[in-house]
Amino acid sequence: MAKTNHYGLILAGGRGTRFWPLSRRNRAKQVLSVVGELTLIEATVERLSPLIPPERLWVLTNSHLRAEIVRQLPQVPKEQILAEPEQRNTAAAIGLAAHILQSIDKNSVMGVFPSDHVISKPRRYLQFLRPAFRAAEQGYIAVLGIAPRRPDTGYGYIEFPKGVKSGSLEPIPVVRFREKPDLPTAKRFVKAGRFHWNAGMFFWRTDVLLAALRSYLPKTATLLSSLPAFADRRFYSKLKQAFPLCENISIDYAVLERAKNVVGLACDDIGWSDVGSWDAVHELLSRDADGNASRSEKLCEDSSGNYVDARGKVVALLGVHDLIIVDTPDALLVADRRRAQEVGNLVKLLEQKGRHELL
Repeated sequence: MAKTNHYGLILAGGRGTRFWPLSRRNRAKQVLSVVGELTLIEATVERLSPLIPPERLWVLTNSHLRAEIVRQLPQVPKEQILAEPEQRNTAAAIGLAAHILQSIDKNSVMGVFPSDHVISKPRRYLQFLRPAFRAAEQGYIAVLGIAPRRPDTGYGYIEFPKGVKSGSLEPIPVVRFREKPDLPTAKRFVKAGRFHWNAGMFFWRTDVLLAALRSYLPKTATLLSSLPAFADRRFYSKLKQAFPLCENISIDYAVLERAKNVVGLACDDIGWSDVGSWDAVHELLSRDADGNASRSEKLCEDSSGNYVDARGKVVALLGVHDLIIVDTPDALLVADRRRAQEVGNLVKLLEQKGRHELL
């Protein structure tokens, strides 16, 4: 049963540059229906609803996306969908949300959730959220770890004690956090069996988080504590002055890697993906016998392993393999699927060339 002092913060400020040309400043990855009918942020709200109803959800985004998120999430009070005055990374964003919730509910317990992940087994997922919230109520900082499916160098890892069993609903003390490893190290992590991917989902009482910021990030903590209560009419003007001065650092570096009261849930298969690239979308969608996946009509001859998104068009593939093809009215992407993580580099090139209409 949902508790009235449990709140959710959805972080939705990213640009999703690796999903260019579909993802743009005003329509970034989190507001796109990359997999399925719902957009990624709509799906996030839906799967949380049995535990955290929309009226207790808060969303932090940017000025480019706020209007679209308000449109997509009519069930979330629009005053709880905030645009940060400036991007200052996750420590300041989460600290801001904790300050707001403390001014509303002194007993507030907060879960932090990315807006752009896929979780295809939401019922199993919720089974891990409940003990994470219970641990947070007791004064712990709780994190979710995802059982690794492969030795991946793109994620940070959570190290649990030896003997940990994926799927246990008992919070376990975290030994330490590990940075994104090289491939040999990632292979050792997976073989050891006690390392899980850090999925960026965290739980704490808001007073515990604010105390941690005072200890480990005092400048940002002081700036946030200078803000009036959320209901105060001066809140937004003060926020515009204070927030850009906060340190640009992630919550992982600022708090999690330094705190002593961190526990984790070692999740088993919850169908999680951070949908980090077009290649990840290819893996999530159904594919034909030759491994081709498509969000539009396609014809394939001697072609395999391709991903196609050109809605409204028939795409004919002849003798091509492992390509990403994404078509929009003003831009066409053709890329080697193995280099999907580098699509963001094209966005940097467009910025350098001043092609802001394509961003």
